[in-house]
Amino acid sequence: MASAIRSQSHLLFIAALTVLSLTWPDESQAQENALPDYAVAQFGEPPAVPEGPLSDELRAAVRTAFVDSVAQSTWGEPQTAALELVAQSNDPRLAWIVSDLMRFVTGQGLNNLLSNAASELLRLEPVTQNHWGVVTDHLIAWDIPAPPDYLDTKRAIFTGLVPGWEKLFVEGDIDWRHVSWGGVLIDDRAYDTTDERCNCIPAADNPEVSRAAEATWLEDDDIVFGIEVNGEARAYPRQIMEVREMVNDTLGGRYLGIPYCTLCASAQAYFTDQLPESVERPVLRTSGLLLRSNKVMYDISSHSVFDTFLGKAVTGPLAERGLQLEQAAVITTDWGSWKAAHPETTVLVEALALGRDFDFRNGRDSNGPIFPVGDVDPRLPVHEDIIGVVTASGTPVAFQRSTAFLVLSRGEEIAFENVRLELDAGGIKAVDADGSDLGSHQAFWFAWSQFHPETALWTE
Repeated sequence: MASAIRSQSHLLFIAALTVLSLTWPDESQAQENALPDYAVAQFGEPPAVPEGPLSDELRAAVRTAFVDSVAQSTWGEPQTAALELVAQSNDPRLAWIVSDLMRFVTGQGLNNLLSNAASELLRLEPVTQNHWGVVTDHLIAWDIPAPPDYLDTKRAIFTGLVPGWEKLFVEGDIDWRHVSWGGVLIDDRAYDTTDERCNCIPAADNPEVSRAAEATWLEDDDIVFGIEVNGEARAYPRQIMEVREMVNDTLGGRYLGIPYCTLCASAQAYFTDQLPESVERPVLRTSGLLLRSNKVMYDISSHSVFDTFLGKAVTGPLAERGLQLEQAAVITTDWGSWKAAHPETTVLVEALALGRDFDFRNGRDSNGPIFPVGDVDPRLPVHEDIIGVVTASGTPVAFQRSTAFLVLSRGEEIAFENVRLELDAGGIKAVDADGSDLGSHQAFWFAWSQFHPETALWTE
């Protein structure tokens, strides 16, 4: 069944498993914490999870079924027998490894085998559709601990497909259970190679811009992400950001890294200058990986992985330095409103859209997240737009955009601790009591709430 495992014409499957005595922190306590009622209502009660190391026999089965199959790009009787042993182990932790391999499998026969094994491990009824998504949603919602030696096995599976990930799959402040493949390859081009072709989502470095009057290709109702730094304004059209997903730019005399996650409807702007001594400017790229349906970005110089939603380095040298990037506000609005409020604005040129006109927001993603996210805080619908910001006390707070816009339009005040919301160019941003920028941005509720699980939710 060699064709059952996904292959790329220019990639070679390679894998290796180093058996170490590693376990996830606090994995024995994971199931002691009661799950939220809404998670149990949607997904049911989780299965019992054993503690401790795997037996030698089970470790050998994991190697045969998951590591050797990737290394050899094949599936035969030894793998089927090993998978059966894994499925009969009564150890739900191993469902994480089954899920990881499922993500790359296209053949229906092998997909069914893996799905049935995961269902048996998790005590689920056989999954008939969206096998990988259903299994992974349960794993996340139930917070099933990872098995021993998990990162080593996962690294073997993932880097067997894309060798460029080898420097990324390292220990750090990241929950590797929740990392999956986004369906694209890593952008590992050197800095300022905007025009260099790649089989990836190509970031734009130092993008060409034009004056507002020259941007005749944009309609007034087209969505843009507006940023203003030190009095200089620039618009980043959604048509461009949906095919680039990352821009390294200079605005108002400051360096910026601007990721856009189409899955989260979230454009953010991070200052990549004024860093600690001896830390070079991070050049941000798309890794091709996702963390609970949020793009995973990394620095091509240090190969440090960042939590895109938080702007925090979570692996590599920059994580060792504790690097936390400061945010600038991003205003999601329409082009007509932005240029009216900022007549001197510049805007990215049409050529950066690469001749494409995607609308993921109203197309691909309109019926809910297309990648597993597990349980979602039920206080708002998963795709409700919010304005998110972190207060001076460190409290994350979300404002339902539709309600906040109506309240502000009536001239009423919206405040939470030191945060004040204000209308700006047809959008909303958060400022401090003295009017200074607090680095807010718009996003889907499911994304904000899962990266800020203790978030406050403003209500009118």
